[in-house]
Amino acid sequence: MGCVAGSVQVSVRKLPQTEVTVRVTSRSLVLGQLEGEVEGGQYLWTFRWSFRPARLEMHPSLGRALIKEPLQRFLEKNDYRLELGESYAFTVRAAI
Repeated sequence: MGCVAGSVQVSVRKLPQTEVTVRVTSRSLVLGQLEGEVEGGQYLWTFRWSFRPARLEMHPSLGRALIKEPLQRFLEKNDYRLELGESYAFTVRAAI
């Protein structure tokens, strides 16, 4: 008995991606804080990351909902490795 495989087409919808740049402008391990700028798409935000306890503040509010969660994940993973005056990049799977 033979088996005939039908063709199955799978539509893979590629999510838009935006490259985000993070610049560290201030760092205090004693206070447990980083401050800096985040740029993605047409937006520019300033941020303050407190890692004891974990809390992220961002300004301005325009467009913040698009980047706050991905930025917080990036900072949680890398906060102790980020150096003052350096720029870092990561990709967000969204159009910003």
